[in-house]
Amino acid sequence: MSPNDAFRTLDRQECLRLLAKVPVGRVVYTRQALPAVLPINFSLDTDASVLLCTSPDSDLVHAIDGVVVAFEADEFDAATRSGWSVVVTGRATVLTDPAEHERLSQTGPSSWMPLRNAVFVRIESEMVTGRKLRGALGTQ
Repeated sequence: MSPNDAFRTLDRQECLRLLAKVPVGRVVYTRQALPAVLPINFSLDTDASVLLCTSPDSDLVHAIDGVVVAFEADEFDAATRSGWSVVVTGRATVLTDPAEHERLSQTGPSSWMPLRNAVFVRIESEMVTGRKLRGALGTQ
């Protein structure tokens, strides 16, 4: 395998297929003019947007509502030096429509932390990029 064969760019459909396989990713946003990264569980909606469920009083909600953020998820195997990484970039919006909230209460992600009055955040999948790494045992 040549060094150029180790990485492969993923198309949008393959990125979304891989995202649907993992339960946790990371939101990348700006907090007090500095980069911030927060691990959070998520799901994909039918339109391929990323859905988060969190507290309406969280710093995350206040920092990302209405702004462009990145969301990254991945899966790696250190033993084989292989895996993938997908990044979704788009505008984040706190969902306020009662019908949408009701639908997502049934089908969307549920927070891993106990919440009262949870809110859903949608990250539009305006740009979806990813790459896959195929490692080889015994390579340095």
